Amino acid sequence: MAPAPSAAAAFALMPLYKLIEAHVLAATRLHGDDTTVPVMAKGKTDTDTARLWVYVRDDCPYAGTDPPAALFHYSRDRRGEHPRSHLATWSGILQADAYGGYAELYREGRTPAPILEAGCFAHARRKFFELADVEGAARRKSRGQRSSMIYPIALEAVQRLDALFDIERTINGTTPAERLAIRQDLSAPLMAELHDWLTTQVGKLSRSHDLTKACLYMLKRWDAFSRFLDDGRICLTNNAAERALRCIPLGRKAWLFCGSDRSGQRAAIIYTLIQTAKLNDIDPQAWLADVLACIADYPATKLDDLLPWNWRLSR
Repeated sequence: MAPAPSAAAAFALMPLYKLIEAHVLAATRLHGDDTTVPVMAKGKTDTDTARLWVYVRDDCPYAGTDPPAALFHYSRDRRGEHPRSHLATWSGILQADAYGGYAELYREGRTPAPILEAGCFAHARRKFFELADVEGAARRKSRGQRSSMIYPIALEAVQRLDALFDIERTINGTTPAERLAIRQDLSAPLMAELHDWLTTQVGKLSRSHDLTKACLYMLKRWDAFSRFLDDGRICLTNNAAERALRCIPLGRKAWLFCGSDRSGQRAAIIYTLIQTAKLNDIDPQAWLADVLACIADYPATKLDDLLPWNWRLSR
């Protein structure tokens, strides 16, 4: 069973969780993702599959000066009502995968405003890469194992997408205006060619073919995938959220499941604090030990001083 975060500690740290939540939701662009977490089934001896959701604010790719932070939420299931609740008062650009539960967030007429979807090229590339796994096929062949078919179309798709990633590496950390200028000059022509090429491949392939599905994954969401050409703040991938979630599968090597929904909710609080500290290059153990030692007597009006990025400066 997962080592349940102390209820008293989670309660004491809740004000900092709320401050981090406010900081994350003040961003104009967020990364969003979720992952599974086993939780003890109610009245049973087995487990259900619950979810931990994360929303990451990270302005570093476009030279933003606001500190990065990660906000976690827990839910018993993966219904779309959860992200709608998490982001009920927020509008901006959401970088995420194609999970259907986000669709209501992008709806025209949504209050306070429709959220703009930005596609993840890493997800799109992965679908082609799995069909063009040249090295994997070679390894399986050397071991005498049956190798899957390598599709030249998939390999070409990976190469076309990699050309976009190569451009992004040269502009990472520059200002939005600089990123936008280079994207308009170098990436826009590649995107136009990619759209024409994907459309041509779909016309040649069977509708049920895996390559067709990989092509349509991008074509059906082309506005979301091409949005980075009009906004220098947008990243090409949703890797920031995936990195933030990595702590959960790593943690499952040391524990089996959450004991209850309350344990899952406390875990979301603790994960928020730990991952936000890591994003700001703070040792989570040192920070939390210091905060827990002083937060009970700390003036409520000065709690901002205990946030990781301010704590580092004060120390």
